[in-house]
Amino acid sequence: MGQAQWTEVDGFLGSLLVGEDEVLAEATAAAQRAGLPPISISPAQGKLLYLLAKTLGARRILEIGTLGGYSAIWMARALPADGHLISLEYSPRHAEVASGNIARAGLVGTVEIRVGAAGELLPKLAAEGAEPFDMVFIDADKGGYPNYLDWSLKLTRPGSLIVADNVVRGGAVADGLSRDPNVQGVRSYLEQVAAHPRLEGTVMQTVGVKGYDGISIARVLE
Repeated sequence: MGQAQWTEVDGFLGSLLVGEDEVLAEATAAAQRAGLPPISISPAQGKLLYLLAKTLGARRILEIGTLGGYSAIWMARALPADGHLISLEYSPRHAEVASGNIARAGLVGTVEIRVGAAGELLPKLAAEGAEPFDMVFIDADKGGYPNYLDWSLKLTRPGSLIVADNVVRGGAVADGLSRDPNVQGVRSYLEQVAAHPRLEGTVMQTVGVKGYDGISIARVLE
């Protein structure tokens, strides 16, 4: 079993259970036309985020790493009418593409994209004193994951979920001697999740159209 079979199974499950529509398909196509890197989550992963947010009853979601807005659309669709999603994106070009996709999805009033380095935007977000986020999705530079986790804890409440993508790195996460900064970043992130007294979490290894990787899910405790 390898990539070809994982992709085939993902296609079958996607058509059967996920039901990606024209808006989502066009979001992917627009990102491709704009030359954005093909690193967005898969349809099945998007549906997982939607289900997590829906089950949680999330009203406020924070996303760190917008890319083309594909994941933001999935999560925003799980929000109630008065819900709000704030997405942080470093690249102005990515944010521009995402804004177009968000508009086509009819989510302009629901999704807010803030442009800049997450390490600078997160303290500003905390200083605003807004109500806590019910869910955080981290899918940005892996070296920044530990810092993003620290801020996520400051911006959430007991019962909130903190979800982080790409934490298995094709299996490289198990290599404690790796000098890859991406591997070091996710290892540090997972070590923090494991050790933090206010978190309980796990990692689901994933295979599919995006290859071999994994998603971390952590719940904020009292």
